[in-house]
This record gives sequence, C-alpha cells and structure tokens, in this order.
Amino acid sequence: MNEPIRFPTKIAVLLRNDLVGWQRLNVTAFLVSGIAHAEPELLGEEYRDADGTAYLPMFGQPVLVFAGDRATLTNAHSRALARGLRLAVFTSELFATGNDRDNRAAVQAVGREKLDLVGLALHAGRTVVDKVLKGATMHP
Repeated sequence: MNEPIRFPTKIAVLLRNDLVGWQRLNVTAFLVSGIAHAEPELLGEEYRDADGTAYLPMFGQPVLVFAGDRATLTNAHSRALARGLRLAVFTSELFATGNDRDNRAAVQAVGREKLDLVGLALHAGRTVVDKVLKGATMHP
C-alpha cells in the first residue's frame, strides 16, 4: 500500500457559513481559479482515460474548504495580509454582477476594511494557513 502524501503547503478556501448551497459552490469555484492562476505550478499533469482521451489538469494536492462567520473571515483576511500572502477574495456584491470587469469594479469600490467578504482562498505553508484560518472549521 502506498504511503499517504503529506504536502508541505495547503490550498484553502474559507467560506462564510451563511451562504446557500449554490453560493458555496460558486464562490469556491471562482476562488480556486485565482489560486490556479497565481500558482500554476500547483497544477498536476493532464488526465487521460484508458481510451487516450485527454482531460484538463487539476491541482496536484487537495483543496481544503473551511467555514466561519463574518468575523472569522475578516480576521483571516487581516492575518493573511499582515503576513504578505496573496489572496483571492469574493464579496457579497459579486453575486449581483455577471462578468469579470464588473466583479473587479465592485471590489475596487470598497475599502479593504469594509469588504463584505463571503469567501477567500490562499495557498501557503501548512502552519501559516492554520494560523490564518484560526477559528474556522472544516466545511461540513
């Protein structure tokens, strides 16, 4: 039997715990696309089925999804920025937009301390992510 792989880093998504199902899925998908863009080396090789059909590569390590209340997200956001980490963020205003240009404008219209965060994603060392996400729980 193969030994489990223990990665030195974590890819983590933190979602506000009051989101409905479709919102949780939508926010997670958007946030991890930011991680993939910023750190393409996290992507594995392309997949192939037994017939040789090629499929897109995915992350080579698990994406851990956490949940927390508004304060947990605000605190995680502050701790991540204080450590100089790059983040993907999703604010409540983005549910009302329909394209990247409007999404960026909605985030740019609000100061950092007043962002109504519903999700964030980051990639960093395991212990750093644990410290940033202090107070969050694994998503049910």
